[in-house]
Amino acid sequence: MPKERLIKIDYEDEMKQSYIDYSMSVIIGRAIPDVRDGLKPGQRRILYAMSELNLQHDKQFRKSARIVGDVLGKFHPHGDSAVYETMVRMSQDFKTNIPLVLGHGNFGSIDGDSAAAMRYTEAKLTKASHYMLNDLDKNTVDFQDNFDGSVKEPKMLPALFPNLLVNGTEGIAVGMSTTIPPHNPSEVIKAIVAYLDNEDIDTKGLMKHIKGPDFPTGGLIVNKDDLHELYETGRGTLRIRSKIDIEDAGSGRKNVVISEIPYTYSGNKIALIDRIIGLMKKRGLDEATDVRDESSREGTRIVVEVKKGADADKVIAKLYKKTPLEDTLSPNFLVVDNNLPKTLSLKGLITAYVNHQKEINERKYNYLLMKSKAKKEVLDGLVKAYDIIDLIIEILRGSKKMEDVKNCLMGQSIEGINFKSKKSESLAKKLDFTEMQTNAILDMKLQKLIGLEFEKIEADLENVKKDIALYEEILSSVESLKKHIKENLLKMEKDLKRKRLTSISNEEKIEIVEEEIEEEVYVLVDKFSYMKVVDQLSITRASGDTLEEYKYVVKTTSLSRLILFTEDGSFHQIKIKDIPKSKLRDKGSLIDNIIPSLNKDSNILFMTSSLDIAESKFLFLTKKGNIKIVDGPEFDLSRRHTNATKLEPDDEILLISMLSEQDEEIVMLSSYMHLLRFSLNDVANLKRNAVGVTAMKLGKNETIITSKLLNHQFEKLVLKSKDSKIEIENKEIPLKKRAQKGISIKFDKDINLRFL
Repeated sequence: MPKERLIKIDYEDEMKQSYIDYSMSVIIGRAIPDVRDGLKPGQRRILYAMSELNLQHDKQFRKSARIVGDVLGKFHPHGDSAVYETMVRMSQDFKTNIPLVLGHGNFGSIDGDSAAAMRYTEAKLTKASHYMLNDLDKNTVDFQDNFDGSVKEPKMLPALFPNLLVNGTEGIAVGMSTTIPPHNPSEVIKAIVAYLDNEDIDTKGLMKHIKGPDFPTGGLIVNKDDLHELYETGRGTLRIRSKIDIEDAGSGRKNVVISEIPYTYSGNKIALIDRIIGLMKKRGLDEATDVRDESSREGTRIVVEVKKGADADKVIAKLYKKTPLEDTLSPNFLVVDNNLPKTLSLKGLITAYVNHQKEINERKYNYLLMKSKAKKEVLDGLVKAYDIIDLIIEILRGSKKMEDVKNCLMGQSIEGINFKSKKSESLAKKLDFTEMQTNAILDMKLQKLIGLEFEKIEADLENVKKDIALYEEILSSVESLKKHIKENLLKMEKDLKRKRLTSISNEEKIEIVEEEIEEEVYVLVDKFSYMKVVDQLSITRASGDTLEEYKYVVKTTSLSRLILFTEDGSFHQIKIKDIPKSKLRDKGSLIDNIIPSLNKDSNILFMTSSLDIAESKFLFLTKKGNIKIVDGPEFDLSRRHTNATKLEPDDEILLISMLSEQDEEIVMLSSYMHLLRFSLNDVANLKRNAVGVTAMKLGKNETIITSKLLNHQFEKLVLKSKDSKIEIENKEIPLKKRAQKGISIKFDKDINLRFL
């Protein structure tokens, strides 16, 4: 038995190499399209599987489940839902300019509806797919074994149709992503033709034909001047807007009508409408009274009703500014080129496409030339044989073995043949048919000897000679090859042409200058965590004890911010104008619905207004006994949610308080009934992200359970638990230094103990 050999591998090197291998597998084999046919492997396999099922555009539909089954079983052994979703996307005319799959049944909608299950829907290829798959049988591309070696699949499609630019693509790999917007098919083809005419053409020259992206949902691109950089570098930003018009609704009213939505929300129109409704609920669109979706088969139609006398243009400006009716798209022309991920320019994409077409056509016409020459050879032999058919028949009748006949016809030997005359024998010695011609003569049926049949052979021979001349002419030079590619492109353009849907211009960014009136308001939060904003007048009119029922009452203004601190050391803030304004008798809204960064279980310790923090100081005390004072401006932050302080593991905030002039001392009680009182002058003034200094010396598992800020002239403290309370005189609590153990008091241990 051979000895086992121990192979030492460096763990770090192995992990690095394995991760690189995994990354490249995802990039090349899953997420990023190949620059030549513009397809990811999954898309390519779906189209090829449908072609193998003979689902051409002029054939019948087939169940989607059957197509997905063939793709999974033969080419792409991944999830069936992923394959079906990919096929569905290739059929959606609101996602792609020229769909490659024609769906029959529910294949989803622009609203965001999902496609029906694959067992209910049917599909076949479109005419554009014909241009993607055509000539696969003419040795145009290399084939490879599928995952189990049972069948062959193409490494690439011939792809005369410039799918990458026309339909665009999106993909997220490991550490990189691609976003190529769709373009108008006629413009793309004209740009390719221009490149074929002049390979030195620059980006500016190409942009005379390709004006910019052309989305299936239409809309407007409003930063035209930025397009040159996008096409020059392969990276950029598009500002896209909905198409919005103003309609007369009668009685002096106007309606704002959205007829085209941004491509970023294609397949999610309902979410877009929800954003408009959300803006209205937050009172960010006071000029509007209602929004409704009147879309139909004829197209998108979202109507926003405008109040009588309100400015409709202002409504449009707010919709662009505050909703995704104006959105951004950041294209990145990342593709797989020669098995490497690269970001290419527009010219780079077109160059790669043209080089692919040159190779495809060169292979195709070399293949056709070879086939035609072989056919000519056979037809030449049949014509020659027709003139000496009597001799051939004599050879056949005078032979006993087929091998002797073949040798005789090919001029190799006349042995084994009995001729009727010396003349026939002499003529036979001059025969020089090729092996291919010989086989064709011997396979020829007698009906070919009829005059009309022979005329067909002669006609076929003439046609083959013309084909050979054509193929040789196409292959004679690069210019001839380019001319042929151009002719095919222009023919395809007639089949697939479509008018431009997306307008392109330069528009300034929307700036809304709104005169905001500052008024005094109250933020009220009850014990059930319902929050509301109430104006000063409502509070003035209410009875004196009205505010006592609320857990938090913050007096502020409508233009300020509400600041909250929670037990886990988090800082949250929200603009007062973003909190629903209510009447005093209204319940309000749950605080975690208004402030999304708050969890339902968040325990709020302190709440104040941004107006009060500039000149203030905040005291922080944790259960594990860390204490510090932080200047208020430390919390004048732009972020809505961040850390208010740094905590040790498993620690929590016990007390957060805004210090006043009366606060001079602090007293705290531990879970072991130790009481410590010291001056606030002993507490360090630190930064927001500091842990703090030691407040009280604690034993193992001992924590601080309650504390209270004091004026040094206080008379007594009251400690209360659930069932009892204790009063402690000032003189019974000595003033000590921070970080000491404190004095012991006699009281039952109770976690609910608190100072009154």
